Amino acid sequence: MNAAANFAQDKLGAHPTSASNQDTQNTDPNLKMLACVWLGKEKLEVQELDAPAITDPEDAIVKVTGTSVCGSDLHLYHGDVVQLKKGDILGHEMIGIVEKVGKHVINVKPGDRVVASFNVACGKCNYCKRQLYTSCDTTNDSNLQQRLYGMRNAGSLGNSHFSGGFAGGQAEYSRIPFSNTNLLKVPDSIPDEKALYLGDMIPTSYHAVWDTGCQENEIIGVFGLGPIGLSVVQWLRNVFKAARIIVVDNVPERLHLAQIHWDAEPINFKEDQDIIKRIFDLVPEGLDRAIDCAGFRYTKSLLHKIEHAVGLETDSPEVLNECLRAVKKFGTVGIIADYTAYTNHFLVGALMEKGIRLIGCGQAPIQRHWGACLEYVEKGLFDPTTILTNRYPLEKTPQIYKLFDEKDAGVIKVFIETKFSNKPTVGTPALDDPDE
Repeated sequence: MNAAANFAQDKLGAHPTSASNQDTQNTDPNLKMLACVWLGKEKLEVQELDAPAITDPEDAIVKVTGTSVCGSDLHLYHGDVVQLKKGDILGHEMIGIVEKVGKHVINVKPGDRVVASFNVACGKCNYCKRQLYTSCDTTNDSNLQQRLYGMRNAGSLGNSHFSGGFAGGQAEYSRIPFSNTNLLKVPDSIPDEKALYLGDMIPTSYHAVWDTGCQENEIIGVFGLGPIGLSVVQWLRNVFKAARIIVVDNVPERLHLAQIHWDAEPINFKEDQDIIKRIFDLVPEGLDRAIDCAGFRYTKSLLHKIEHAVGLETDSPEVLNECLRAVKKFGTVGIIADYTAYTNHFLVGALMEKGIRLIGCGQAPIQRHWGACLEYVEKGLFDPTTILTNRYPLEKTPQIYKLFDEKDAGVIKVFIETKFSNKPTVGTPALDDPDE
């Protein structure tokens, strides 16, 4: 059996945790809700389910007024992430109104408008005390992750049981464990269409730039222009003040967006087959730093397409290898893209011989950056609506995944409304139908 298959078929049991996951949470049979559930590879369905109820004293039940689909959700959609179970509720970005709270909840109350962090942190362990919330020791029960990584990271909402199996927010109601730690009260000055993304996209992209150590007047390469990549470009231009930003993708509309809004210099890898040559044509001395925002699913060469397809590797190193070649000696490569397990043909020689600092930015500790990100959004230095292209109803979530997966030119970031949502804020997209 190959490594990838062995990894996927590991049947280790679950580890006790401080928070109950999707399989053990209480539900309210008298309150129904719509939710998007995973039923198999590329098979999603919006179903009517019992709404969640308070399970632990620090739980909050949130009435969802907005949710979204992220690039990392596509890994679940394709079944590329292990320990997914049929019926798991997807979605990890959500904003809403607190409906109910457990008896130990002190930071929020019913009626508060809140954003949930995608990661589930207890707020009490040593990692949480150091603000490394996505490394929380107590909220993920996956012994498979323990065996693969040597230890477990925190649980996360709307993900597989590899990340704790917590129900997500592509639903009309969501249970937020440890809500004293994992909910942020949102000021009225920030509309839902901006505040929603404080749950993941905004602080994750900020963390990528911050953790990679980007400095003013540097030349930075950004590989992959999904919502995270485009947000990284905005941070680099507006807040971190990069001298030049080189962006690599194959979607012309995204490259154009980065160019017109943030003066990025675009490279289309479908047109420029030799990415490294093109980068050195633009920057003969090489990049100061590179940030990988693409991820393990994006194979380019026939070799990696075959190895990926037959399970000889789970993750492709091709984008990382490009980053390693493109940066200066003793430069830095940061990884915010999702990688999960094993890869082949990684250019370890360049890492060593060039003295490159390779930084796994990890799943971003969202709560750590809430204060800074909230301030920048309020001041207008970061505006997520720049890349907000569509607004769709919750009932159409399976179709939204398909559009997002196909990299439809007009779909970059979406706002998914529920029956509890407010009307669209002026200047943001109107409600649309993804079938039309």
